[in-house]
Amino acid sequence: MSAAGVQYKDLLAVPHVTEPDKEERTTTLTDQPTDSHALAMEAAKAPEQTGAAQVGHKGEVLNLGWNEPESCVENPLVGGLRNEDLWVLIRRFNKQMYHVKEMPNPPPGGLDLNVADDEEFSPDKLRSNIERLYMTIGIGMIAFYKHIVRLRSWRETRRTACFCTAYFLAWAFDCIVPLLSATLIALIAYPPSRDFLFPPAPIAMVSHTGGIQKPKAGVLGSHSATGAPEKHKGEAVEQEANNFVNGIASVALSSATGKHPQGEPPDGGPADTVPDPTAIAEAPTEAAAGSDKKHDKTKVPMETMMWTKMRPVMHALSNLSDGWERFANALSPIAPFPQHRYRLRLAGLVLPIFIISWFVTYYMFLKGLTFGFGFGFFGQPLITRGIDFLNRKIPNWQKLLELRNTILKGVPTNAQLTITLLRIGEANKAPLPPPPHVEGPPPEGPSHVEEQQMRVEGADKLAVTDSEVNEAMAQAPIEAAETSASDIHASKEKSHGKVGSKILGFFKGTVKGGVETSVGADKIKAKIGDHHARNRLGAVPPKNADMTSGPVEFRARYEGKKGHVYITTKATIPCVAFSTDSTIEKVGTKDREDLHPLWSIPIGDIAELKKVGGFGWKAKMVVGWAMNREVHEGLEIVERNGRRTKVMAMPLRDELFNRLVAIGGQKWESW
Repeated sequence: MSAAGVQYKDLLAVPHVTEPDKEERTTTLTDQPTDSHALAMEAAKAPEQTGAAQVGHKGEVLNLGWNEPESCVENPLVGGLRNEDLWVLIRRFNKQMYHVKEMPNPPPGGLDLNVADDEEFSPDKLRSNIERLYMTIGIGMIAFYKHIVRLRSWRETRRTACFCTAYFLAWAFDCIVPLLSATLIALIAYPPSRDFLFPPAPIAMVSHTGGIQKPKAGVLGSHSATGAPEKHKGEAVEQEANNFVNGIASVALSSATGKHPQGEPPDGGPADTVPDPTAIAEAPTEAAAGSDKKHDKTKVPMETMMWTKMRPVMHALSNLSDGWERFANALSPIAPFPQHRYRLRLAGLVLPIFIISWFVTYYMFLKGLTFGFGFGFFGQPLITRGIDFLNRKIPNWQKLLELRNTILKGVPTNAQLTITLLRIGEANKAPLPPPPHVEGPPPEGPSHVEEQQMRVEGADKLAVTDSEVNEAMAQAPIEAAETSASDIHASKEKSHGKVGSKILGFFKGTVKGGVETSVGADKIKAKIGDHHARNRLGAVPPKNADMTSGPVEFRARYEGKKGHVYITTKATIPCVAFSTDSTIEKVGTKDREDLHPLWSIPIGDIAELKKVGGFGWKAKMVVGWAMNREVHEGLEIVERNGRRTKVMAMPLRDELFNRLVAIGGQKWESW
């Protein structure tokens, strides 16, 4: 599987396109229904670079550091990948995956966990996709822009002079295209050339003029756009993505409420006694409109249109991020995926351009371009007949042209990479521990090692003096963001004053009292058989409650009853079960036959997994805000026979979801 070059199976037709009705149901990892399963089994048995999760052991399940501090977890867990990089992938996988279904047909490109064409829409998933767009394409484009301004600034004189000389020599001899294609081939096929031609530097440290600047966060503590400090790798970018979406929502909310700060009176008076509507997640749009909405015939159709169009928009954002991640993983593959095959394939596609460019003149290129434009504009009848012919002869020909089935066939998205890494641990009965839980604020300044790295990168790559680096590295308080005009600055400011803040506090206290009353009422309702009340029991845990779980037993509730969901792999048929036995917390479930579970589901019979909540998404936000606590949600397990089982109030819901997704031989599709 890890051999370099193009194999014969890469040139064959795509099974899910040529045989769309073919069904293959598998139950265990050893069945190897996809490339992901096969790579995981291969890496677990004969890894080239051994990590703690790939070392053979005796016993049912090896605990590699669940519920332990980061310093107590062996590094690396998976060979060829540092733990901090692994945890970045898992943390973002948890935010991205909500609902998966088993697919009986061959998966596209040989890898499962693709996004379904009929993916379900929810505001939370839309938010997740926008955040993902920022973390992938957004940060990538910012880094690209910073490289351009560095080259144009001439501060790195030797490097810019070399680029300039090469460009104008190629221009003089009509070799621009050969030069660009040759450079592209080198960047793709030979990774060291990337740092040589485009040496990295912290993007927060590079100004828009190509020089050096103090990061917007006031200190250079990470490789994010703001340079904000972080406790674990990747957290600063994730927080930026969260605030990016919050900023969009704030602008939209301000627009909906008709906020016009330039026309507002100065501070003081009645206006200062009420909260700013943009500070409360409730927009009184109808009142702000100043018109009678009772007879408005446009409201329902417009709302219906907007919500209907959100699903294809969300799907398009997801596909865009998937494509970017596939290209990134093709250029810089991570084990256990092949290290050279995809790069050589991409370089091979550019090679014909390099060869042809020596023989094609500018005149020939322009003639061909203008002919293509004319044919596309006037050739509608021929194009229509051609498409109809393809539809008759090759019904699914459009899918054959998708990047994941052609040049990026077999290249994983980050989600597909993550599930493969999780499967490596499950194949060796050593489930990967979850990312460390974030407690307390991040450090105020860069760590000693990080500071040394930043100084070296700043001085050597940006060609600046030590004094400039010292000034940029010096910690300073975060200043208000600069804006291009006073109207933008005024719109960004919150107008509620001290009294308004007190009103917000009063509202919070009132809501907290209502939530506590509702939680108490749920206990009574649950006793008399209210199904929804049972699902909400335990969702808001008491303060300082012990939430440690895993990797075998997970705290949860089933129909309101306290207990543990546990996974057993030692039996002939691996199962997931639920027991209310309180001794599990002290003794565990190993080699026990006295547990008498309330239910037991074979891992191979699971057909669907869905993250669910006892509260709706609106109520969850309100409850979490009022109680200042994380609301614990649940997981719904659907078997192949259609039976549904729901476990709720799980502190480690994501971790159980990840184990169940990775442990079996199902081919999943994200919904």
